[in-house]
Amino acid sequence: MSDTSPADLEVLYRIGLAVERVVRDAMTSPHRGDVVAMGADGTPTEELDRAAEAEILSMLESEGVDWDLVSEEAGHVARGGHRTLVVDPIDGTLNALRNLPFSTVSLALGSGDLAGIDVGLVHDLYRGTTWWGIRGGGAYVDGRPIRTRKWNSRSEVMVVNLGTRATERAVRFAGRGLRVRSLGCASLEMLMVAQGSADAYLFENVDGRRNLRSTDIAAAHRILLEAGGGASDADGRPLAEFPLGVTRRTSVYAWGDAALEHALAERGTP
Repeated sequence: MSDTSPADLEVLYRIGLAVERVVRDAMTSPHRGDVVAMGADGTPTEELDRAAEAEILSMLESEGVDWDLVSEEAGHVARGGHRTLVVDPIDGTLNALRNLPFSTVSLALGSGDLAGIDVGLVHDLYRGTTWWGIRGGGAYVDGRPIRTRKWNSRSEVMVVNLGTRATERAVRFAGRGLRVRSLGCASLEMLMVAQGSADAYLFENVDGRRNLRSTDIAAAHRILLEAGGGASDADGRPLAEFPLGVTRRTSVYAWGDAALEHALAERGTP
């Protein structure tokens, strides 16, 4: 069981709501997409991301918690704590800037690596929906328990990152699925598997530098595990020891039902 307290979860929830307010207010600014810096992960930081991250840091101070912070914009921020808050201030920034309603704030609390995450919370910045999962305590959406679905070939839905940067394996995976979706928000796509809306998720780019960081997946990974699913990289290596930081990247394959594995092996995917 996790040593996470109800108070910790409440802090994460309030942070999620605060980021939603900041994003909503910023959406009318003509400068929300301006590049204002280079993030610690080496990618451009838009004004919208900067505002969301600044709000998270402000909330940590006002809540009086000493958690360290790992964020794709600021990198590692030491605050004297023995636990680390792993943050993607806006997962799906391009969606948010284009008014596509698929973006979240992703918050995971733990230490060391993905296996060390005790609690994950993801808040939908458009619908206001909140998912969370606590180690050994189950997974929930807005207070209702969620579980992955039993795979059925006649109703399967796969979620895949597509486009010119995707690997041939990802394209094949999509081509062999009965129905396919691509949302452009890794945390939300993994959560579709966790809540039983989708059967599997694959993200793999040709250029490994464009794959996912722990900030993208830490919270959704914990929620998925608590909902009964599993995840590895695209080659089948477990993600448990993937470090909490912004320099390393990984492909991700997430599933809800192990029975799907056998079916995919017969199809030659993933």
